[in-house]
Amino acid sequence: MDFHIKAYKKTSLILLLILFSLISLFYISNRVLANPQQQAVTTYQITGIIKSAQGQPVKGAVIEARTPGNEQDPPISEAESLEDGTWTLSFNEIPTELTLLIHRPHFQQTEIIVTNNELKTLADGGSIYIPEVVLQGKIDAGFWASTIIFVFVLLVIATEKLHSTTASLAAMSAIFLVSFVGGAFSQNLFIFDFETAISYINWEVIFLVLGMMIIVAVIEKTGLFQWMAFQAYRLSRGKSWLLVLILIAVTSIASALLDNFTTMLLMTPISLQIALALGINPLALVIPEVLASNIGGTSTLIGTPTNIIIGASAGITFNDFLINQALGVIIALAAMAGFVLFFYRKEWRKQSGGISPRLYEILKKNGQIRDKNGLWKSAVVFVLVLIGFVLGERINVVPAVPALVGATFLFVWLQPNVTETLEAVDWTTLVFFMSLFIVVGAIQEVGLISIIADFMRQIIGGNLVLGLLVIVFGAGTLSTLIASIPLTASLIPVVEFLSGNFPGVSSKVLYYALSMGISMGGNGLLIGGEGNLVTAGIMEQAGNRISFKDFLRIGLPVTYITLGVGALWLFIHFIVFGA
Repeated sequence: MDFHIKAYKKTSLILLLILFSLISLFYISNRVLANPQQQAVTTYQITGIIKSAQGQPVKGAVIEARTPGNEQDPPISEAESLEDGTWTLSFNEIPTELTLLIHRPHFQQTEIIVTNNELKTLADGGSIYIPEVVLQGKIDAGFWASTIIFVFVLLVIATEKLHSTTASLAAMSAIFLVSFVGGAFSQNLFIFDFETAISYINWEVIFLVLGMMIIVAVIEKTGLFQWMAFQAYRLSRGKSWLLVLILIAVTSIASALLDNFTTMLLMTPISLQIALALGINPLALVIPEVLASNIGGTSTLIGTPTNIIIGASAGITFNDFLINQALGVIIALAAMAGFVLFFYRKEWRKQSGGISPRLYEILKKNGQIRDKNGLWKSAVVFVLVLIGFVLGERINVVPAVPALVGATFLFVWLQPNVTETLEAVDWTTLVFFMSLFIVVGAIQEVGLISIIADFMRQIIGGNLVLGLLVIVFGAGTLSTLIASIPLTASLIPVVEFLSGNFPGVSSKVLYYALSMGISMGGNGLLIGGEGNLVTAGIMEQAGNRISFKDFLRIGLPVTYITLGVGALWLFIHFIVFGA
């Protein structure tokens, strides 16, 4: 009996649900039939693209659709430009008159009147395309605030009144105070919001350095660096001048295959071991290696992040870089090595007597592999990471990924003391990187870099030789002060514009000039390259600080010597011989 009652209740419930669904469907159908306009809503679209005066896409520009005479009313449609500068406005109805207002901080507002013919086309086809809109930059209070803060932090770092990380953090804080507090009182003081500021941090660089620092910390505990120091010492027979040439050659080759900061993470511990054993100033070995890493990386597509950007923009392959730049880079390295030998000549005299038995025994004793099991495991992981660097470029995997995966795999496989290993990571340098990226992002946001790039374009005109010199020395000089990646991104549109003005020669010559200038210019100041800063951080942890002045005294002359060699090589290779 109970079974039949339960079945009856379930059947009744199902019938009630069906009846309710039919009534609801009937009601909705009547409403739609009574209002035919709701049966189908046509969406009309206006699309376009926004660029700066330098030809770069403008992200974050607000496009408002308004009807004339109703400026106080909310816009009838609104959109924001994307990363590539494109935007789309959508409408359900077409107004009889339509005006588009485009505005963004640090740019002049632009007004576009949609013509009657365009409105008719919109009604007929459902969409229209607005030709490229160029926004002109403007110099406002935010521009001057960012510029002053940027110059001030450079002066503080140069005079060493504060630690470089403290100075960059103070500059970043000043940027935020001006933007958020000052921007609350005057819109002209607004620089960027927090999300935009964070977007200027090159997280690929941060995580690549982090991953490689962990790997190097694990490898260092095996005794490999001490062993390599001993082998380098044996090969040089105790002659310091020959030793530094060997280290320069090794660093240059490594930098052509790896990025600069990875190379210096590997070479700096080795050089410290050698210098301490020989009793010479470690800077006499380490600074030449930094200079060599910045120069050597110029010869290949994967040697520097900027070469990767330039190669992707100009269609320059790995072989193209080798053929057109390698010989010039070798000549520049030779010129740099000659200057280094002269500059540190007093240091070489300290060990002019050849091999010392006492030092030899110290190096030999310290140069023993302490953990062979850990070494071969670390070596396997390191080689796999290198393969990941090379192959990753073909499948759009950034170098930070194999570095982090390799570091994690070492933790799992070797199970070292995690706390001790992470203590070896130079967090001070990483914080400096992040804050400096934001400060440089501020001057990029307000248009200072674009103004400099536009000035270079006006000087060059249609003169190829002048263009070659201006790009090499101009980009090289700017690269001593400004982070290489945003600088490269800003100058590529300039180079692209100028390259079309020189028929009969390789359209890529100015791209190679940009590569030479950016990479070699990083030697000018201690803050000129990521590899410089990583090395400075490692040296400071070891108690051998590289001061701003120490680096400037040798780095700036080397910069202009090598820039001159690079410009001469490109002139002979491309213009004289028409490569």
